[in-house]
Amino acid sequence: MASFGIIEGTGFEVFDPEFATCLAGPERVARLWTGGRWCEGPAWFAAHGTLVWSDIPNNRMLRYDDLNGTVGTFRAPSNNANGNTVDREGRLVTCEHLARRVTRTEHDGRITVLADRWQGKRLNSPNDVVVRSDGSVWFTDPSYGILSDYEGAPAESEIGACHVYRIDPDTAAVERVADDFVKPNGLAFSPDESLLYIADTGASHDPDGPRHIRRFQVSSDGCSLSASSLFATCGNGLFDGFRLDTKGRLWCSARDGVHTYAADGRLLGKILIPETVANVCFGGPKRNRLYICATSSLYAVYLKANGL
Repeated sequence: MASFGIIEGTGFEVFDPEFATCLAGPERVARLWTGGRWCEGPAWFAAHGTLVWSDIPNNRMLRYDDLNGTVGTFRAPSNNANGNTVDREGRLVTCEHLARRVTRTEHDGRITVLADRWQGKRLNSPNDVVVRSDGSVWFTDPSYGILSDYEGAPAESEIGACHVYRIDPDTAAVERVADDFVKPNGLAFSPDESLLYIADTGASHDPDGPRHIRRFQVSSDGCSLSASSLFATCGNGLFDGFRLDTKGRLWCSARDGVHTYAADGRLLGKILIPETVANVCFGGPKRNRLYICATSSLYAVYLKANGL
């Protein structure tokens, strides 16, 4: 579909002067496309100026061309793909609910399975993924894809819990790095990769469950986590996916839009979106355009901030 341009229900809420410095004058949020059921996992490919994202219940992945504004099908079926990222060699890394695995799409289109088991047991339904500069792949594994047919297929958890994992770049071994989450979800590293932020969306199925982001210290060898602390609690809905900019600010999904936090945990402001936001990523030639996956639509806004 063609671009829908500026729409009602979008805007900005400024809670701290720092947020105002991120806003580009008269810039407004634009809806680029609509027609999905639950849009997730945006990933920017700088080499050809396109954005790939998942429409989980529709079992497809879509592709937006920034040059001409067109949207087409990238992959269907997609194994109910959810989170996506791009590794340091420009390859797509994807979390697949239905196949319960993490895959990499090679430059020639072949699919390589990076992880589908831990200690011989099938993963639940990998959700979100990030690649560190050393080539290691870190991903979360909640149970959303095995709870019903809507985003995967009903099944019992073979592991019996929801964890966070790391795939070693040299040995391909899958190691658990965090085991005290209810529903681990979005994750992202700080600019210097000394910190890892991980969302817990346990409140999605338990009103008293977590709806926060925790911050961990990454070990000097980049293989383990320690010193967990609460970073922020979502005041409207749940934090799902999020990304950081070069200043260490977090741009987090929420029910009413995108919530922006300073590295010290201050809520700086909000980008208001009329649909529940699932995930975001920075893109464009200068990485200063924030792409926003929100329920049925893809939105975007230019900022005076640059993504990692």
